[in-house]
Amino acid sequence: MCGIIGGINVSWNDDPLLDIAHRGPDSSGWYNDRKVSLGHVRLSIQDLSIKSNQPMISKDGSLILIFNGEIYNHWEIREILTSKGYHFLTTSDTETLLVAWECWGSKSLDIIIGIFAFAIYDRKAKEVIIARDPFGVKPLYVYKNGNIFSFCSEIKGLIKLNNFDSTLNIKAIINYTSFLWSPGEITMYKRVSKVLPGQMIKINAQTGLSSEDKIYTKSHFRGEYWEYGSEKEWIDLLEEKLINAIERQMISDVPLGFFLSGGLDSSLIVAIANKLYPQNNYDCFTINLETYKGKEGFVNDYPFAKRVAEYLGVRLHEVSPKNKMVDLFDKMIWHLDEPQADLAPINVYEISSLAQSHGIKVLLGGVGSDDIFSGYRRHNAISLEKYVNIPPKLFMSGSRSLLNMFPSHYPLARRLKKLSRDWGEPLDQQMLGYFNWLPSNNHAPKLLSNQVSSEISNYDPYYYAKNLIKSSAMNLSRLDLLLLLEQKTFLVDHNLNYTDKLSMAAGLEARVPYLDDDLVEFAGHIPSSLKIKNGEKKYLLKKVAERYLPKDVIYRPKTGFGAPVRDMITDDFNSQLNSRLNPSLLQEQGVFSSEIIQTMIKSHKKGSDDYGYTLLSLLSIQSWLKQFPWSI
Repeated sequence: MCGIIGGINVSWNDDPLLDIAHRGPDSSGWYNDRKVSLGHVRLSIQDLSIKSNQPMISKDGSLILIFNGEIYNHWEIREILTSKGYHFLTTSDTETLLVAWECWGSKSLDIIIGIFAFAIYDRKAKEVIIARDPFGVKPLYVYKNGNIFSFCSEIKGLIKLNNFDSTLNIKAIINYTSFLWSPGEITMYKRVSKVLPGQMIKINAQTGLSSEDKIYTKSHFRGEYWEYGSEKEWIDLLEEKLINAIERQMISDVPLGFFLSGGLDSSLIVAIANKLYPQNNYDCFTINLETYKGKEGFVNDYPFAKRVAEYLGVRLHEVSPKNKMVDLFDKMIWHLDEPQADLAPINVYEISSLAQSHGIKVLLGGVGSDDIFSGYRRHNAISLEKYVNIPPKLFMSGSRSLLNMFPSHYPLARRLKKLSRDWGEPLDQQMLGYFNWLPSNNHAPKLLSNQVSSEISNYDPYYYAKNLIKSSAMNLSRLDLLLLLEQKTFLVDHNLNYTDKLSMAAGLEARVPYLDDDLVEFAGHIPSSLKIKNGEKKYLLKKVAERYLPKDVIYRPKTGFGAPVRDMITDDFNSQLNSRLNPSLLQEQGVFSSEIIQTMIKSHKKGSDDYGYTLLSLLSIQSWLKQFPWSI
């Protein structure tokens, strides 16, 4: 796992590898010719020898590769390539990818299974090709300005470009305040965009202009549902796919361990790995959030993690945040590159740092399970659509008004308010509303100053998700349509981004077995009736888990991985509310409307409205504006 950076017609005002050095503490290197620059920092996972350092050049000198990620099936690919007469000098998956490209070119992307972001310079064709894995596990950003084309694993590497255009993208601010993350290509900079999951871009090495830009991956959720004679057959097949995924992702030449929160997803991974290799006595890592117990009904997962570890006979190491959330907040935003409004990334950083201190360089975790097998409350809400759309729209509007009279400090009232916000609207509008944290889908522009609001007068923050819905399979179930949106927005732009960035901040690689290509494809064939059955989310996955874990671990209520944000905003973060959202600073910046924000703060403190995550989003944006260069 590493960091990559490069471009065509680029120059930097300082060494950009310094800002992404945490991604690759083991070695670094550059390739440069007259037009093309390729840089790499390495975290050595497979083949630790210097022969596998990058940039890696093919035997004939025609291809130069920089690669961040893991190719899990690289030994199988090697067998095929060896049978074709190719020879290898290392045992690294980097060389496997390089030789595969030499043999098959871009068709290699249909063969490799893994997590990756890479760039290949084809000197004969005079083009640079960059690509990102189908689920977007590994981040990749591009900067375009005239004949300058640059790319990097993290935005902070791009800002070292000479004459970097730091103009803010106000659409991104709408996204972050609406969803807490930004879906699709949009980032905080107008000239910086995300490479989409499964996207490949070809750049002319002479002109720096993109000559091809396409999505090479297909959707695994396409409405093709399988039928089997019994539920047991489904359970057996799912267990087989899980075992294969976990075994495939345990490939490593360095010590490997596990995230273990005590929830279903991470516990099942540890249980299966422990059964596969019982002699290994794996190290597992968790966080003890006892300090937050009881706030907002927050449940500390640590006792369950301890119970699972004892049940499986694995070593468990714990870390306690000890009120470090505020202290680490700015550091979190710096590593995220984006003002995501969540405190869970700090937990990832703390756990990863603990694991790294024990000599562990790879951790497997449970990210992605909820987005594949349906583990969130909003997935149950889909089953309510047929009921809430029966009454007339006027009646539903009145019901919303009645619910809005209840104080938001009651969790049930808060959830009902959010659920009911789009009652009576078209079904797709209701579904998109599940991701919006504001009182209405047009509320975000009200947060902006008059100076910048004109830039987004016609901007629809739902546009990206609406296009995903339009391009989805016609016979996709409503639940799987929502899961598809999860996978292509919330999962990639929020969960995967912070899992990668904050684990790599500690010099550690995080792997996600639930996003194994074969496993996700199989999940797309599971009927909705077996994903949620009798109101039980992740029904089929839980049935597999019964073969490995105690039922009180499997069937306990789902808890979050973050922190009680709504209480912390007016307690731990109160001084930041006063200093970073004060009217004089906001007026000086010219981005936000101070009047609206002060009203929100007062309303939240009184408990009449829930603006906890919105205020955290504003603090996240302010932290970003403080640490990154920008202009309006």
